[in-house]
Parts: sequence; structure tokens; C-alpha cells
Amino acid sequence: MAYKIVASQCSVCGACEFECPNGAISLKRDIYVIDPEKCTECEGHSDTPQCAMVCPVEDTCVPA
Repeated sequence: MAYKIVASQCSVCGACEFECPNGAISLKRDIYVIDPEKCTECEGHSDTPQCAMVCPVEDTCVPA
């Protein structure tokens, strides 16, 4: 399963993009998106998805 970013809540701060160990997060049309093909929920890198940990807006990076 991959994570997704709730576009209506995203503050476009960019914190998640730099924390993703898989390079799954990128800026598309002025909003951050997670590529489900690349997202592993940080398995093998961390116990919890780092995008959700660093996001300043609660419940913005969520399971898809």
C-alpha cells in the first residue's frame, strides 16, 4: 500500500519531498504528490512513513 497527500490540506511546504527515501514525492502543478509505484511506506528505512511524520498539517499524508 502507498501513501497519498490530501491536496486540499497540503500547505506545499516541501518537507515531505526531502524526507522520502524513495524519491516518491514530487511537485506537480503547484501541489505535492506521491507516486504509488515508488512509495513503500518507508519500509526498510524507517518504522513509520516519514512524510506523515514531518508534515506540519495533521492527516495530510495518509494511507491511500
